[in-house]
Amino acid sequence: MKKKFAMHPRKESLEKAVRFLLAGVLLLANLSVAAAQKDKKKKKDQAQPSDSSKPVLLTDEQQIDYLLSEMLGTWQIGDVEKLHATYADDVSLVSGGWTPPVIGWANYAPIFQQSRARMQRVRMDRSNSYIRVNGNTGWACYQWDFSADVDGQSIQSRGQTTVIVVKRNDHWLIVHNHTSLSPGGAPSSPANTTTPQPTPAKPNGF
Repeated sequence: MKKKFAMHPRKESLEKAVRFLLAGVLLLANLSVAAAQKDKKKKKDQAQPSDSSKPVLLTDEQQIDYLLSEMLGTWQIGDVEKLHATYADDVSLVSGGWTPPVIGWANYAPIFQQSRARMQRVRMDRSNSYIRVNGNTGWACYQWDFSADVDGQSIQSRGQTTVIVVKRNDHWLIVHNHTSLSPGGAPSSPANTTTPQPTPAKPNGF
């Protein structure tokens, strides 16, 4: 006759505790794996931003248009350093007056500073811009209206400018600036001026 031996209560409780502990360890392991996978997916999503967050790239024509705005804006406020950032060191400039071309930024900078120092309330509006690009070379032409107080006299003039630009180190620079003064765009002086002084009809470098 076979005898049935009942399991000792303490041993049975110990086995239950071990099984419970193992189940808890497996549960924690599964949770850790799931958390790691979720964290990895989150990092991957962060590393690949959506298309809406990508920077908008400007076309070459848009970059040149922005370059012209920068050049004219810094000219108006008289910031020679920012103006230099728009011109190549080997730039050539032809003004609307009967003067020799200015070759090189080093020769143009003092001319700009001297003429700009005489001006107050400077304003210049650009219109009818036309821009073309061929590889790393481009050109643009535009019309402008200029007004300022020069040596205490009100000056107004208008004309047209053509610039040639080149792309160097992924940055467009002006290498040639040719400005023409429009007929009828001569400076206007106050009626009570008794001793007219020579004043520039157009700022150099437009």
